[in-house]
Amino acid sequence: MLLRLIRHAQPAYVVDGALYNDPELTALGHTQAQMLADRDWGRVDELWLSPMVRAQQTATPLAECLGLTPITQDWMHEIAAPADWEGSPVDKLDELFARYNLRAIEELWEGLPGGESFRDFHERVVGGLTATLAGYGAEPIVTDDDHPNLWSEPSDVSILFLAHGGTNAVVLTHLLGAEPTPWEWDRFDSAHTSVATLRTRRVAHAVAFGMTGFGDVSHLAADLVTR
Repeated sequence: MLLRLIRHAQPAYVVDGALYNDPELTALGHTQAQMLADRDWGRVDELWLSPMVRAQQTATPLAECLGLTPITQDWMHEIAAPADWEGSPVDKLDELFARYNLRAIEELWEGLPGGESFRDFHERVVGGLTATLAGYGAEPIVTDDDHPNLWSEPSDVSILFLAHGGTNAVVLTHLLGAEPTPWEWDRFDSAHTSVATLRTRRVAHAVAFGMTGFGDVSHLAADLVTR
């Protein structure tokens, strides 16, 4: 199995000083999306998408170039922000982030008031990923020593996974067998339209996912790379 995780292009999170939870792409974001689509992808069998606007818009030229019908996976949604953030002044939210990031680890797992907790976010993404991969023959294998990160051998399929910095970080953490944290974004910091590549490799009687590339923005000129 070949799995390439893509972060969406640049969205217009802030317009006239106000923040929006599910924005459209900026003009630069549309340019990034087209350049992403123009990469040499080789064989691609399926394109999975987050339902959020920025992911759907990033995928439009990609799906057209590849001749694929995208498959929207609701579990690929980014962590849900508090509803009352919509249209709020961004400077006040920056102050809120700075304050809440200084909380104890257990409190960080609870997320921000009114939003999805990091714990629920991890469970949603990992649960959706595990159930979906099972449809391709990849299922977690429980060993006598409870060794993590081993899977039954999946079908030979090449999938593009177009989602978000947070969603992709949780997927990487899970498939690589790392310990989850409530700051996955910082552990796997990725630029807009960057690509991370995972391949399954045989390990004894099973397979494991290995990362062969991360943060690839070779399709973008240096002055078009954003975070």
